[in-house]
Order: sequence, then structure tokens, then C-alpha cells
Amino acid sequence: MPRKSPKLPPFRSEAEEAAWYATPEGRRHTQRAFESALRDGTLSRSSGAKVPSTNAKLLAQLMEQAKSRATRAVSIRIPVIDLERARKIAKKKGVGYQSVVKEAIREGLKKVG
Repeated sequence: MPRKSPKLPPFRSEAEEAAWYATPEGRRHTQRAFESALRDGTLSRSSGAKVPSTNAKLLAQLMEQAKSRATRAVSIRIPVIDLERARKIAKKKGVGYQSVVKEAIREGLKKVG
């Protein structure tokens, strides 16, 4: 069952409204509204946009690009030895171990698919 969009809180200023849209809840609200408008065919160009109107195929392609950058939290059991290996690699690279795990998953999926 799809979630209902939350009611927008009352804003005292544009700065407060902009801050809310920058929160995870505000971003989720914007994403759901965009997907709904795309699905309903009511997506239109805003008056301030510098891009020409586009067709539905191009908008779907843009959505796919946005999804490729979006992340979702998941819970997964990983053997301890693999997790320790990821932490060692991360320490050498100077990044977080979760980044190493995500990169390994991405590369493995490319190799398999």
C-alpha cells in the first residue's frame, strides 16, 4: 500500500520551508510528488526552470539516473572475515568500510550481470 504524503508543516519563512525540504522527510515528500506526477502524466515545467519541456521517455530515463544515485538502508548478514577484510581495505584507502562493501557489491553485480 503506498504511503500518503505527509501534510506540510506550516512555515514561518521561505528559509524555514527550504530547510524542511532539505531534510530526509522533505526529500522523500518531493520524490513521491515527482513520481506521482510522472505516473499521472501531470508533470510539467515550472516557470523558473531553464530546461525545455521533455517527453515521458526522457523523464523516465532521468528517474533511472536518480535511482542509480539514491540509496536505501538494508540489513544484511556478512561473514565476519569478509567484514574484517573490508575494514582493512577501507583503512588503507582512507574511506569507510561501508563504502568498500558497496563498491564490492556493485562490481560483483556488474561481473555477474
